[in-house]
Amino acid sequence: MKAKVDISNLPKITNPGRICVLKSKWHLQYVQSMADACRSVLEDAGYTQIDEYILPGCLEIPLAARDLLAEETEHNANPKIDAIVCFGIIVKGDTLHFEMISEESMRGLGSVMHDFRRPILVEILPVFEMQQAIDRCSDDEFNKGIEAAVAAIEMVAWRRSICS
Repeated sequence: MKAKVDISNLPKITNPGRICVLKSKWHLQYVQSMADACRSVLEDAGYTQIDEYILPGCLEIPLAARDLLAEETEHNANPKIDAIVCFGIIVKGDTLHFEMISEESMRGLGSVMHDFRRPILVEILPVFEMQQAIDRCSDDEFNKGIEAAVAAIEMVAWRRSICS
């Protein structure tokens, strides 16, 4: 079931920091469609520093997120990364590869989010057939990139409200 996300009343982000977008190179046309939709919403919210990285696959995304946050923490007393948004597509095949990659990617990203106390939004789509991914990456109001951007903005606003 598709759900449209309302972007008409997003919280305002003053002094937006940096958003990092991590993308799997598998099915890049569709992954990029989600990233583009995400970027559009983030830019409308005032973000100008949106850095995109293409990675070998979904399994490498948690390490990349950890590396970005660890590097920033080590060299910056004032962190600038507001959130990390992750995009990928994992298609079910004939082996357990699908389950292993899906579970490990989610577990790893959850661990990084908790360790660094920074929002990590995940739109790594585990699908049974490619059409399910295409339906969620189309150039319409149901694109999962919109949902990820809205969640990122809402989490940044919420975290700033409790830390002020």
